[in-house]
Amino acid sequence: MLMAATVEELYRNYGILADAKDNLSQHKDAYQVILDGVKGGPKEKRLAAQFIPKFFSNFPELADAAINAQLDLCEDEDVSIRRQAIKELPRFAAGENLPRVADILTQLLQTDDSAEFNQVNVALISIFKIDAKGTLGGLFTQILQGEDIVRERAIKFLSTKMKTLPEDVMTKEVEDFIFTETKKVLEDVTGEEFVLLMRILSGLKGLQTVSGRQQLVELVVEQAFLEQALNPADADNVDRLLQCTRQALPLFSKNVHSTRFVTYFCDHVLPNLSTLTSPVAELDIQLEVLKLLAEMSPHCGDMEKLEANLTMLFEKLVEFMPLPPENAENGENAVNEEPKLQFSYVECLLFSFHQLGKKLPDYLIDKIDAERLKDFKIRLQYFARGLQVYIRQLRVALQGKTGDALKTEENKIKVVALKITNNINVLIKDLFHNPPSYKSSITLSWKPVQKTEAAGQKRPSGEEMSGGAAMVKKLSPLPRRDARQIYNPPSGKYSATIGNFSYEQRGGFRGGRGRGWGGRGNRSRGRIY
Repeated sequence: MLMAATVEELYRNYGILADAKDNLSQHKDAYQVILDGVKGGPKEKRLAAQFIPKFFSNFPELADAAINAQLDLCEDEDVSIRRQAIKELPRFAAGENLPRVADILTQLLQTDDSAEFNQVNVALISIFKIDAKGTLGGLFTQILQGEDIVRERAIKFLSTKMKTLPEDVMTKEVEDFIFTETKKVLEDVTGEEFVLLMRILSGLKGLQTVSGRQQLVELVVEQAFLEQALNPADADNVDRLLQCTRQALPLFSKNVHSTRFVTYFCDHVLPNLSTLTSPVAELDIQLEVLKLLAEMSPHCGDMEKLEANLTMLFEKLVEFMPLPPENAENGENAVNEEPKLQFSYVECLLFSFHQLGKKLPDYLIDKIDAERLKDFKIRLQYFARGLQVYIRQLRVALQGKTGDALKTEENKIKVVALKITNNINVLIKDLFHNPPSYKSSITLSWKPVQKTEAAGQKRPSGEEMSGGAAMVKKLSPLPRRDARQIYNPPSGKYSATIGNFSYEQRGGFRGGRGRGWGGRGNRSRGRIY
């Protein structure tokens, strides 16, 4: 059995190699002694970690033995030895060895030591700059075949580090490779992985064009399973649709259409609106899907089922716009008999109907019979009356409030409430035209305020609005998109619930990975370099 090299032997053989200059290859035995240093104690191992890579390129016949020796040090129990060995790994990344080194470094991402983890990140970035495609080959090998913790961290590495790489590294060939490999990964992902992978692809320069965004939409369509019926009782099913729609939203434009998503929502989501199972307990799932539909509706292209989609929106709108109580005129009915005016839901449905209505402006005249149209206008009129009362209350409550006074939670919610009610007011006025008009333009209440819109409008705010109690229930704000809240206005002549909540699930789709976002199965543990 070979004895481990001592510190003295390591230094002596290092000296032999350092002095050999052009005759290095003749001193294979001296390099072998240095390789044997990995079997020694901590001092020998630290020296070996530095000496092995220094002469690595001079002994190609010992390349495998040298890499394996360095890997033994990368797995040493002493964290300082591991860090030293990892720091030197990029020096082995030449030619055909580079993908292997990238593969090894990717596996080392599973460390729980933060300094070691950072060292692995630095090493990966350095070999990225040597050969981006080769490095990506190692990363994607582990993403596709590695154990779960390695896969998860490799995807996160790509999603955070890719955007920091210079343009001369991220060539068209490299971007094409990323796109091809990511499509393979997307065949078997969790929800969280899907979001990260879409972030990687969305950042690629080559996919910023119209055709590039269309390719990304096609990937989302595949994940969303739009060819299958929605099971409203299955939270995973609903969750998948929500997350996929959220990923597609920023990609839609006048040239990249949302038609398939809008049609799917009209065919499968709206008919099941009241029975949808929320993937998050505090989420108002009905409001969430209506908001997504509203945001997509301006980007529809030509629709085969335009009339059917408008009919579904019309019926859902009628459902949320009550008829006036029989005794409303003389004030005889009790407060608890007053219909609730669901302003947030109606804003979304009215906006979606208004957007699609532009494509078939005679819909209310030609496709709806006279009795139904009369009933609809009565509902619109009743809703508009409640709206006017509510708008007046909000304006009074917010009058004169500026600066910090508008930044209180209560007043911020009232500002949003005023936006919602003003939006509905504008859209109802359009539909009351004869014939109905679809010319008005509004900014949805949860979207950033347009400067032109803000200019002519006083910003509201306020305390109590009338006799009843105003309750504010704050839901947990999430990091992206607006923090939305639910506001319950006072009971009285008119009541309403204004719901605002931003949902973006942080974890994966339930059940782990798999087509259908199911499990991917357990992975082997241990070194597989």
